[in-house]
Amino acid sequence: MLTKTEKMSSSETINKIDKAAKLLIGKNLTLAFAESATAGRASSAFSLACEAGKFLKGGFVCYDAALKCDVLYVSQEILDKFSPESMEVTYAISLGLTKLIPADIHIGITGLPCPGGSENIAKPVGTMFICALLHGELWFSERILLHGSHKQIVDQTVDFVAAKLIDSLS
Repeated sequence: MLTKTEKMSSSETINKIDKAAKLLIGKNLTLAFAESATAGRASSAFSLACEAGKFLKGGFVCYDAALKCDVLYVSQEILDKFSPESMEVTYAISLGLTKLIPADIHIGITGLPCPGGSENIAKPVGTMFICALLHGELWFSERILLHGSHKQIVDQTVDFVAAKLIDSLS
């Protein structure tokens, strides 16, 4: 598990997103997001990359657990057993997204950027889950622990996704 405390500059994140965008375009890969904790922030950030229309298919915000079930086909049993903020649910929303938005890469993001939800000693505020599928198969999954304000944790998560895409595509 990664722990990250430094502040990300927005220009650093923009540079990472631009680099990830170039790699996606160069490899002719498309991308879609299912976002809970980041509530569309990743989709929005990636949409600002030059030529985003060549790789970004779209995103779905599933902040409310009912949307995870009703739209992304996450079973209530998985939600009850693992909580909406878990790797199991993050994988399930990524998989459900494959039925909603056609793309090569589907990334799900859940977590606890602020108090509330399923936080506990083992899963404190700042715990974030990212799961990516490539052509419907598990490509990477990460549990990270971030620190800062709600906004800082969300921003750091988007930065992490961009960096992980660069690493995975390089």
